[in-house]
Amino acid sequence: MDMATERSDEAWSWMKEVMPFVAMLMIACLDMSVLTIVKAAMNDGMSSIVYIVYHDALGTFILLPFFLIGFFRNANRPPLSFRILFRFFILGLLGICLFQVLAYQGIYYSSPTMASAISNLTPGNTFLFAVAFRMEKIDIRSSSSLAKFLGTTIAVSGAMLFTVYKGPEIFHMGPFPDSSDQLHLSRPSDWIFGGLILVIGGTFGAIWNVVQSATAREYPDQRTFVFFYCLFGTIQCIALSPFLEPNIDAWLLLSKTGMIAVVFGGVFSVVFRSTAITWCLEKKGPVFVAMFSPLSTVIAVIMGVTFLGDSLHLGSAIGATIVAAGFYTVMWGQAKEKNKLPMVTQADLDVSDEPGLSDQTAPLLSSRIESNCSFVM
Repeated sequence: MDMATERSDEAWSWMKEVMPFVAMLMIACLDMSVLTIVKAAMNDGMSSIVYIVYHDALGTFILLPFFLIGFFRNANRPPLSFRILFRFFILGLLGICLFQVLAYQGIYYSSPTMASAISNLTPGNTFLFAVAFRMEKIDIRSSSSLAKFLGTTIAVSGAMLFTVYKGPEIFHMGPFPDSSDQLHLSRPSDWIFGGLILVIGGTFGAIWNVVQSATAREYPDQRTFVFFYCLFGTIQCIALSPFLEPNIDAWLLLSKTGMIAVVFGGVFSVVFRSTAITWCLEKKGPVFVAMFSPLSTVIAVIMGVTFLGDSLHLGSAIGATIVAAGFYTVMWGQAKEKNKLPMVTQADLDVSDEPGLSDQTAPLLSSRIESNCSFVM
C-alpha cells in the first residue's frame, strides 16, 4: 500500500513539475515554428493580410462549436449588453486587426527573431499603459514598482539597440541550394522599418492587454469573451483586406507553404496553445509561463539562421540580451508584488488567447489578471 502511494506521489510530482516545463518548451518551439513557416510563405509570395484573414477565419470557425456548447449549457452566464459587445469590438480592433496587421507586416520586413525579441516589451509597455489608465501605481518606495519601471526602461533600450544597430555579422548559414529562389533576406533599411512597425504593433498589444483586463472583470465568461472578440477582429480584417491586397489572384493559396502556414497556425493557436497555456497557468502560475518568453527569441534565432538563411549580428544579440534582462526585471517586480496579495483566485489565472497570436507570450502586468499575448501567430 505504501509503495502504491509512493508511486502515485511520484506520478503526481512528475505531472506537476515536469509536464508544465515540457509543455511550455513545446509551445515556445511551436510558436517560432509557426512564425518561421509564415515568414517562408511570405518570402514565397503570400501577402501578410491574406494569411491573417484565412488564419483568423479558421481559428474563429474552430471556436464556434465550443462557444455554442457553452452558450446553451451555461444558463448563468452574464447578459450580453451593447456596452460589452462594443468592448469586444474594440478588443478585436486592437488585439487582432491592428496588432496582427502591423506584427506580420513587421515580420515581413524584418524577421521572426526581431518579432520575438520586441514581444518581450509587452509586459513593460502594458505596465506603463496600466499606470496611465490608473490601473497601476508607481510607488518609488516600493521595490516591485521600481523593478517594473527600471525593467521597462532597460527593455525599451534593448529594443532600440536591436532595431537600429545590427553590427558585424557573427554567424550566417546560407539558404539551402534548392530553396534559394524562395527565401530571401531582408534589406538593412527594411530591417529598421520592420522593427518600428513591430514596436507600434506591440504598443497596440499593450493597450489591448489593459482593455482586456478591465473587460474580463466585467464579463468573466471566457468562451463568449474569446469568441466574440475573435469574430469581430476577423470581420474587421476582412473589411480591411481589399485596401491592403486588392489583387484577387493573391487570395488563391497556390503555395504549399502558405496552406501549411494557415492550417498549422490556426489549429495550433486555438486548439493546442490556448489549452496548454491555461493548464500551465493552473499548475504553475502566470510568472512561470511568462519566464519562457525570452526563450522564444533564442529558438527564433536558431530557426531563422537554419531555415531562412538569416544572419546573426552582434547588435541583435546584445539587444536581445538587454531586452531579456529588462523582461525578467519586470517579471521579478511583478512576482514580488504578487507575493504581497492575500490570495489569487482561479479567475486571476484564466488566459484569453486569440486565434492568431501567440504571439507570443507576454503576460498582462496588472495586479489581478494576467493574459498571455504573444506575437504568434
